Formats: sequence, C-alpha cells, structure tokens
Amino acid sequence: MEKAKTSWTKYVIPGFVFQQVVIGGGYGTGAEIAQFFGTQGLLGGFLAQMITMVVWTLMCVITFEFVRIFKTYDYGSLMKRLLGRGAILYEVCYWAMMVIIMGVVCASAGSMLNSLTGLSKWFGIGILSAGMVILVLKGTATIEKALTVWGYILYAVYILFMAVVFYKFGGAIANEFARAEIGGDWWFNGLRYSFYNLVVVAVVLYTVRDLKTRKEAVLCGIISGIFGIIPAVLLLLVMGCNFTAAIQAEIPVAVVFEELNMLWLYILFESVLLGTLIATGTGFIKAVDDRVEIAYKRAKGYVPRWVRPAIAVGLTALGVVVSTFGLIPLIAQGYGIICWGFFLFFALPMLTIGLYKINSHDPDAEIEAEIYNEN
Repeated sequence: MEKAKTSWTKYVIPGFVFQQVVIGGGYGTGAEIAQFFGTQGLLGGFLAQMITMVVWTLMCVITFEFVRIFKTYDYGSLMKRLLGRGAILYEVCYWAMMVIIMGVVCASAGSMLNSLTGLSKWFGIGILSAGMVILVLKGTATIEKALTVWGYILYAVYILFMAVVFYKFGGAIANEFARAEIGGDWWFNGLRYSFYNLVVVAVVLYTVRDLKTRKEAVLCGIISGIFGIIPAVLLLLVMGCNFTAAIQAEIPVAVVFEELNMLWLYILFESVLLGTLIATGTGFIKAVDDRVEIAYKRAKGYVPRWVRPAIAVGLTALGVVVSTFGLIPLIAQGYGIICWGFFLFFALPMLTIGLYKINSHDPDAEIEAEIYNEN
C-alpha cells in the first residue's frame, strides 16, 4: 500500500491532475479557447469561462464526495454504482471522447513542433507517444508526482507569458475588453465546454482516494474547478493583443508569439505545453488501464503483466491514427455532439441520483472498498 499523501498535497494533487488533463490538446494551444470562448468576444468569453468554472467546481465537489463515500476509484466502478446497468451509456461516451482527445493531443503536438522547428509533425507525435507510454508504465505514484510538478511549472510559465504580453500589449488588450463584446451564445458555450470536459472528472478519481471527510471532498472539488479554468482565462486575455487573428488561427498562441517576437519565450511555452499534452494523454490512458485492470482483478483475481503495456501502446497508436484528421475538424465536429452525452449520462445522474445516494447514505454503514490500482 502506498503511503498516504501529506495534509496539503491531497487537496492540490487532484486539482493539478485535473488541470493537466483538461488543458492539453486544443485548450493548451488556444484552439478550444478561441472556438468556444473567443467567438463570443473577449468579455463574453470571460463570462462563459465563469460558467464553465462553476459547473466544473460543482461536479467535482459532488463526484469527489460520492467517490469518497462509496470508494469507487475508477470510472467503471463509479458509473456502475451511479447508473447500474445504464453505465454502458457512459462507457460509450467516454470511449468516443477519449478517441477524439487522443487525436487532438497528437495533432497538437505535431503542429507545435512543426511550427517551432520546421521538423515533420511526426517528430512531435513521436515524442508525445513515447512520453505517454513511459508514464503509464511507471504507474500511479509517478503520474501523480509528474503531473503535480508540471502543474507548478505550467503556472510559472503562464504567469511569465501573461506578464510579458500585458507589459507590451496591455493597452490593446484593455481596449479589446472595453469593447464589451458579448456574443449571444456566451452562456450556452460556457455550458457546452463544461459538459464535454466533464469526462476529465472521471479521469482523476484515483487521485482522491485519501479524502476522509466531506469537508475535504468539497475543498478538493473547489480547488480542482478553479485550477482547471485559470489557464484558460489567461490564454483568452492574452489573445486580446490581436484578437481577430488569434480566434481564426489553428494555433492561436502562435499568433500571440508572432506579435511578441520573443523566440526564447515561445520555445519555453511550447516545451511546457508539450509536457502538458503528454499529461493529458496519460490521464485518459491511465483511466482506461485502471478500468480494465480493476475489472480483470475482480473477475480473475490477478492482472497479467501484458495488460498495461498493451493498453498504453494500443491507445497511443489509436490517437496517432485519429490525429490525421486535423485539429480544428476534430474539435468542431466531435465535441459538439458528445458533450450532450456527458450531460445526460453523467451530469444529470450525479446531480439527481448521486446527490440522493449521498444524502441517504448511512455514515455508520461499512462499504467495502472497490479494488483500485495503486501501482
């Protein structure tokens, strides 16, 4: 059994992992931020992000408390406890979203390295693939430590990036914000973006196994929701230096760096983002590995050594294939449909059935802990 986390790390690790998984792909490059928020204007996009933050925070709080009570540390056990036989509906949505996100992550890595160095996109995809496979094979403790440390690095670089942009283009950003443009779909886009990213809540369940009280679950959920949205807010604001061009570009952050003309900062930002893309892919592969290994151990009593490598390599290869469809089409066509699946088969059940089960649970009742993968 791995040693329990210290008093403060058990609060921040779920938040950092949530942030790292949600930020990769189109979020990290600014593509998702431009499409869901930038299209509503700078002010409208900011308001939409606040809606997203509220939904993420609410769902994290309730889900973490549900997981704490019923000890369901993988999404399969969680959805079985929540929906019973209906859990298959969530499973379909999860796999559909995972395939798209793995493709987005691979496409983003390829585009980034190509834009930065001129090398083939396959070079970036290769680095990403190797990083994901290695982390998954190393196991839970290594993944938690790596994603937490990278979270600190990410914040440091984002703050530096934002400070430089505001120093050079603060007036332009303020003028764009002062236009007070608010698109008619700002609230709807905020909800849509939050719904399809709800899949990430189920991806980070292995990080909340040390929560002991409702207060801890609530605090952890609030931190996760806030951590998840902060980089998105920063990215949207810096796009204000050349807003129209940024929201129309495949890689919006590249437009910002063209305005800055600071190669060293661009290299630093892209390097950190590549690590974040690795974290995103790792999170989704890890969730599937936990799902399969826990089910296998429950049924057979053991897990063959080949299972984890097969899952890691297989899902990575699947992402590479899907990435050939391009980044913007994946975001535009895939997310719009699947987000409603997570609303129907996760958000609504958790807000109704989940809350009912939480409130009706006898705190003195002993619940056998689900087998969870701590390696």
